[in-house]
Amino acid sequence: MPVRKRADERVARRAAAVTVVVSFAAVAIVAALLVPWAWVPGGHLVPASASSLFTPDQIARAERYSWWQRGLSWASYAVSLAVLAWFALSATGSRVLHALTQRRRWWLGVPLAALVVVVAQSLLTLPFGVVSHEVDRRYAISHQSFAGWGLDRLTSLAVSWVITTLVLLAVVGFARRSPRWWFAWAGATAMVLTLAGSFLYPVVVEPLFNTFTPMQDGPFKQSILRLADKEGVHVDDVLVADASRRTTTLNAYVSGFGSTRRVVLYDNLLKDLPPRQILVIVAHELGHAKNQDVLLGTTLGAVGSVGAVALLALVMDADGVRRRTRVSGAGDPASVGVLLALAAAGALLVSPLQNTVSRAIETRADRESLAATHANATFVRMQRQLALRSLQDPTPPALSQFWWGTHPTVLQRAGLPSSLRRVGD
Repeated sequence: MPVRKRADERVARRAAAVTVVVSFAAVAIVAALLVPWAWVPGGHLVPASASSLFTPDQIARAERYSWWQRGLSWASYAVSLAVLAWFALSATGSRVLHALTQRRRWWLGVPLAALVVVVAQSLLTLPFGVVSHEVDRRYAISHQSFAGWGLDRLTSLAVSWVITTLVLLAVVGFARRSPRWWFAWAGATAMVLTLAGSFLYPVVVEPLFNTFTPMQDGPFKQSILRLADKEGVHVDDVLVADASRRTTTLNAYVSGFGSTRRVVLYDNLLKDLPPRQILVIVAHELGHAKNQDVLLGTTLGAVGSVGAVALLALVMDADGVRRRTRVSGAGDPASVGVLLALAAAGALLVSPLQNTVSRAIETRADRESLAATHANATFVRMQRQLALRSLQDPTPPALSQFWWGTHPTVLQRAGLPSSLRRVGD
């Protein structure tokens, strides 16, 4: 290899390493400054006891349901990772991807290879999904038919393939055009796609799964709009999703930011909870909007994606990785399996950090709700009702909650009002 070429490669690798450090440092700084790490400012959270909220039979039922769903979810996830590892590391998997990509233009081979990988994942995890849906039906979490469930699964598969293909096309395309510096172009694209995806998701993807209608005018809607004014949140309308066709659980959420931000309530939430409890839930969602939580999470993801792409470039540039995976680099269309496997491994490793941030943000939204409504007792009753409807495990395994828990446990949330009151006394 010419001396100048080796020098250029060393410069590019150093630049990628610096990008990793700067990107992850920026994420740490933004998180340190903007994430509300203190769940109870000036104090600490004391969870409620399970026996104060639920009967022994209710606890046992929730634990049985959670045991089934947790085991099925973990098994499905493990199989999904194994599929990616097979495509990335096995000789047979490598031959399949090479056969799909080498005899056609790269920009046709990449989508085809991505389709084969995501379909293989979907088919091999299908049995776990079927059993999981049957468990939901038996525990009355869902009344959706298997036909409707299957259609939702196909829609999700199509969305996953489109998003995966767009990302892969960007990575492979930039790597082919600039083998040394592709990480810079792909990192910038990843940042843009992350921001654009979060912005467009409510108006492009969510309507594929639910129908949204404006909440019916009336006194209750006016009370929600007054609450929004009180919290300083501009709300054009409140939308209702036809979620009851899929689930019996009760929920509300905020998605998007800027002009696509929306507050959405499940239709069964409006039917099955008293107005005062619904207002407490809405106040929580308005707390997210007030603090721009969707934008905060999107920003952390966008900045982190730059470092993730640079780290991916360093890994893909290693001779040992190329030999083991039988690809020439990120610009090789057959690298689809390797790229997806590395991305999945990274997502698994970063999940505890993401969910730690998520739990802190959710707790702040709970505090905003309590501050806006001053309805401590209603808040606790609402948390109990939501947990009963979703059969939420009051005491999930610590490692499971740490790694996968996006929200505090129901006992932690129910203990928040009294914990805040002790700080104020």
